[in-house]
Amino acid sequence: MNVNKVILVGRLTRDPDMRTTTSGQSVASISLATNNFWTDKGGTKQEKTEFHNVVLWGRLAEIAGQYLTKGQECFVEGRLQTREYTAKDGTQKKTTEIVGESMQLGSRAQGTSSGSSQGARTGGASAGGYSSSGQSQNSKPAPAEEEIPTINLDDEQDEIKIEDVPF
Repeated sequence: MNVNKVILVGRLTRDPDMRTTTSGQSVASISLATNNFWTDKGGTKQEKTEFHNVVLWGRLAEIAGQYLTKGQECFVEGRLQTREYTAKDGTQKKTTEIVGESMQLGSRAQGTSSGSSQGARTGGASAGGYSSSGQSQNSKPAPAEEEIPTINLDDEQDEIKIEDVPF
């Protein structure tokens, strides 16, 4: 049995880079930062940040380009892919990136908008809501979790209208 599956929850390090292929296909490149925390043998808390390059295609890329911003949380599920390309200086390079197959939008960077989490997903199954587990800066208790609406692109027959997007 073979499995090539990646699940990331992190924050965008920059706004999405939108492009269109010569055939008209939308492509978005995003970079996610994830943190790992641990305590070493001496009892000192340690932290390491990893940076991940993610490529999104089609309608998922368009949604990312329209709604994602630097500092925002994002859940991405996809697969690892290694490709070769020729750099500007003519040398052959290899890069490994995540090809996103589904995505859910998380809370925005602090100070930019409300902290509600909304989702967009492609794939056969409907998406469950993704909610941020970040702590509030004030001492108020967290509000009760609400059901988070999602967009299932497989159920959509017509073009998605901006009025229909729940966020």
